Amino acid sequence: MEKALPRRRPAGLPNVSRRTGPTVKSNSSTAANHFTITSSQQNRLDDPVAYVRGVGQARAEKLSCLGIRTVSDLLWYLPRRYQDFTSTKPIADTVPGEPVTIMGEVISVEDKPTSRDPRLWLSIARIRDDSGIAEAVWFTRTKSPKLRPRFSPAPPRGALVYLSGVAERAYGKVSFANPEWEDATRGVEGEPLNTARVVPVYGLTEGLGQKAVRRIVSNALSGYGDEIREVLPFEVLGRYGLPERRWAFLNVHFPSDMASASLARRRLTFEELFLLRLALKWRKSQYKASGTGLKHGPDGQLVAAFMKNLPFALTRAQEKVIREIAGDMEGPTPMARLVQGDVGSGKTVVAAYALVKTVENGYQGAMMAPTEILAEQHLLSLKKLLGPLGISVYLISGSQSQKERQEALTAARSGAAQVVVGTHALIQGDVEFSQLGLAITDEQHRFGVTQRAILAAKGGRPHVLVMSATPIPRTLAMAIYGDLDVSVIDELPPGRIPVETHWVMPSQRPRVYQFVREQVSRGRQAYIVCPLVEESEALSVKAAASEAERLERDVFPDLKVGLLHGRMSSSEKDAVMTDFRDGRIDILISTTVIEVGVDVPNASVMVIEDAERFGLAQLHQLRGRVGRGRHRGYCILVSQAASEVARQRMQVMQRTSDGFEIAEQDLRLRGPGEFFGTRQHGLPDLNVDILPGDLRVLAEAIEAAEGVDIEELGPGRRLEQLGHEISRRFGGMISWTGV
Repeated sequence: MEKALPRRRPAGLPNVSRRTGPTVKSNSSTAANHFTITSSQQNRLDDPVAYVRGVGQARAEKLSCLGIRTVSDLLWYLPRRYQDFTSTKPIADTVPGEPVTIMGEVISVEDKPTSRDPRLWLSIARIRDDSGIAEAVWFTRTKSPKLRPRFSPAPPRGALVYLSGVAERAYGKVSFANPEWEDATRGVEGEPLNTARVVPVYGLTEGLGQKAVRRIVSNALSGYGDEIREVLPFEVLGRYGLPERRWAFLNVHFPSDMASASLARRRLTFEELFLLRLALKWRKSQYKASGTGLKHGPDGQLVAAFMKNLPFALTRAQEKVIREIAGDMEGPTPMARLVQGDVGSGKTVVAAYALVKTVENGYQGAMMAPTEILAEQHLLSLKKLLGPLGISVYLISGSQSQKERQEALTAARSGAAQVVVGTHALIQGDVEFSQLGLAITDEQHRFGVTQRAILAAKGGRPHVLVMSATPIPRTLAMAIYGDLDVSVIDELPPGRIPVETHWVMPSQRPRVYQFVREQVSRGRQAYIVCPLVEESEALSVKAAASEAERLERDVFPDLKVGLLHGRMSSSEKDAVMTDFRDGRIDILISTTVIEVGVDVPNASVMVIEDAERFGLAQLHQLRGRVGRGRHRGYCILVSQAASEVARQRMQVMQRTSDGFEIAEQDLRLRGPGEFFGTRQHGLPDLNVDILPGDLRVLAEAIEAAEGVDIEELGPGRRLEQLGHEISRRFGGMISWTGV
């Protein structure tokens, strides 16, 4: 029969009645969609974390290494996982391999160095209850063989303890390795945080253990629980079955069971996504209301000449997007538009149209690309398209000579440069424009929102166009690019031959290498992509370098093999890609740094090793690097594909080349978390990791946000408290002047 242990709330967590939020004060010089908060009105959750009982300055410095600087940061530092120690049993009834809690008296403790390593100490405690005896073992490492550990990890002899861990049995003995324990006799201050409950497990830093973090979080909830105020409208809570905010924070850290932990996390995930969507929606309304923009006239002779000179017919999708861009640029407010299209769908021509329209109306255009070689590729493409029209196109990049850079800077400043293409160098302080009317960023997921804002700010209120070759399902596009209008090029130019995709087992590598050799003998080139090693970028580089060395030595000794990886400098990467583009490398061994890249029409084969370790969208982007010329492209996925999800990925890649269908399947298989990498999309850090099962929460949060009138968030309005929280969480993003 299981023994019932005391079940109480973590130390002294008070019952809190609902309280009203802080008063939000209007800034008379701003529009109704923006407000400021005076220091006296700020929530106590913004107190430094050092104010929490048990923290102090030394621990506060350690917590800052985890990004925790305020009480709010601490509350939002959510557990990575949980250990369920709610099953409590007598020692004799424990089951091997089962997480369990026992309660008993410590009858002996022994600390001794191990025989193999005198710096590794062994602490052994024997615990007895009415049914038997269990042995618990802990290990401690010292700096010197002569030193004893300052503190034994074992409980003291004679103590009555809760002990939680995974039980094992050997030779009739019950044992635990490195279990958690707590004194069971200390009253309220001894409430179990580490045993006999669902125990939170946090990410740590040096000098802070799990017990310390749990106690600090418990103290924060106890001391600041009254300050956790509801920010979601109560009708939203009811419609989506969400618990109140304070309950969610209590139960995400110290849940009574796993169901409560799941519900609490769902509530907090909803809140983050709901606030983010509203922040983007708010930001878009600010941008549209902040100025009249550069209102252009209807297309004139220059645009007509551009259209007439095109060596190919536009697709219906391209024509539709061009009409949308024209409508924006001829309208009363600045354009803020994302154009997303599949690989090879013709986004460059659409961007060129916008640049020609800009020049025709007397303004300059700028296009920013993530790498120098991609910027140079755009330069060549735009010169071919715009040069015959007499439009001057200049390049500004980090690798230019001082003379070339100075000439380009002077031309941009004077207006002689009608179109300027560049890398991050475009947003440096010495780059000035005479009259910037259009700011384009290509491959948006390589830039932060701030970077495109800086570029746009160089022109006052220019039109903004963002180009992305990563198809994103509509729900995610609304969450990630909610501050932009979205256009989609969902049609490929006629005549493009789809890349032929094959999935092979690792045992078939010799045949794959033979096929690569045959393609190279015909004058083609090949990529071989190595996966990133999740644990370490350094290991990834080592793996790619080792593979390049093996292939060059054992498989392709007569061919020119190159190496490209993420630890190279930008100039080194560009040099390798230039050699590959110009035919000085036959086979390029690479990590995924080629995912966004350069047009090498002669590359006809891509071999992707351990393909199951890539997401579908990433595989599709990689595949798009081949078959860009007049020769058929081949993508060979080398994968054991042991799991069902991996097999489904390989089958989808073989079945379709439609990037939007692939994006939907990727979302179904992996969930939305991959799309919320803040470094990819330039979003502020989210407090909650977006998990595969969160797709429904995301859809509900966006649906709820769409029903909120932005005007109601302003000072003195019904949702003033919600507006305060949005400003508090995402205020920096909302206040940027550029899109």
